Amino acid sequence: MVLPRETRLAAGARRELLENILPFWRRHAVDHAHGGFVAELANDLRPAPAAGKGLILNTRILWTFAAASHYTGNATDRVLARRALDYLVTHFRDPEHGGLFWELDPEGRVRDDGKKIYGQAFGIYALAEYDRVFGDPAARGLAIELFHLIERHSRDPVAGGYLESLTRDWQPAADMRLSDQDANEKKSMNNHLHVLEAYTNLYRVWADPVLTARLRELIGVFQHHIAFPDGSHFHHFFDEAWRPKSDRYTFGHDIEGSWLLCEAAEVLGDPALLAVVRTLAVRLARAVLHEGVDTDGGLLYEGRGGRIINDAKEWWPQAEAVVGFYNAWQLTRDEAFLDAAARCWQFIQDRLVDRVHGEWFWRVARDGTPDLAPPKVSMWKCPYHNGRCCLEVIRRVADEPQPPNQP
Repeated sequence: MVLPRETRLAAGARRELLENILPFWRRHAVDHAHGGFVAELANDLRPAPAAGKGLILNTRILWTFAAASHYTGNATDRVLARRALDYLVTHFRDPEHGGLFWELDPEGRVRDDGKKIYGQAFGIYALAEYDRVFGDPAARGLAIELFHLIERHSRDPVAGGYLESLTRDWQPAADMRLSDQDANEKKSMNNHLHVLEAYTNLYRVWADPVLTARLRELIGVFQHHIAFPDGSHFHHFFDEAWRPKSDRYTFGHDIEGSWLLCEAAEVLGDPALLAVVRTLAVRLARAVLHEGVDTDGGLLYEGRGGRIINDAKEWWPQAEAVVGFYNAWQLTRDEAFLDAAARCWQFIQDRLVDRVHGEWFWRVARDGTPDLAPPKVSMWKCPYHNGRCCLEVIRRVADEPQPPNQP
């Protein structure tokens, strides 16, 4: 008997999650010497002793093991989720000004006390997930506290949206960048994408009227400012008045945003808004399908004006492509989207999964050769994109309506 493609996709996702991704992080990520989790491991699993512990890695580990625990029922996953929560509260939380520090040194002392909104958003996302899974009012309370801090200090009441980065005491920072690769602008697509994602998850445990209004506003920001006028791509950087300050787009963010916007509209339960968002999501997914997918099924990194300007294939866009294309297939039943999801998953299995040391390589070249220089674990290399991909595929396939039994 030949199983449908979506059933095979879900089976592969389950196998990848349970036999590769989760075992890797259970086995290699715990920092037994200093607490919390290791900050950096090379591809061959050599540690980098001086590497700082990043807020993004810790919150994404917290989200992953909370979400995984709900699916696996594995006691170790619950313990690791609690470990991440305890470390977040004990070391990353600012006892004086509130909010979460950006980076600690290996021993857990503050190295970068900035309040980057991207990091506060991932705190909300992870804490809300912990509360969803384990019913923890304290975690929910901290998530709500972070929401109020973002709204009080980062929200632009005139033009809408949120400033990128603030100082420890919540004043505008001179350097707004998340990393050296970013433009020093006051607003970005990436920041808003993850505030949207965080507020969506918080809404699931706390359907507050102000949060409801802000989530609707964020969807509007994507519709009216971040998306290209034809809905094909996202602009990256903006000034305070939403004037675009970049002319390139990343296919991974476009396809990730396509399904995260749908998720946000779905939790709000507004049919008219959902219809508009789904139309935008399909336009984004179709543009990525036509412009960003290579002949081997892998997703290329970056484009400008209809041309590829970076043909590397990083791990996280592949994970988001599988979910985003599957979501587009669910919306349209266009088999081209399901085929794209399946082909990208096969590319991941053929090229990105590290069959020697486990987990996924950071990137491969266009010819499929792994780049062994970027680390396997780091501030930005975590189990969130690929772990979430697996959980989303498993859930979505399970939720598909089943055909009636044939006599």
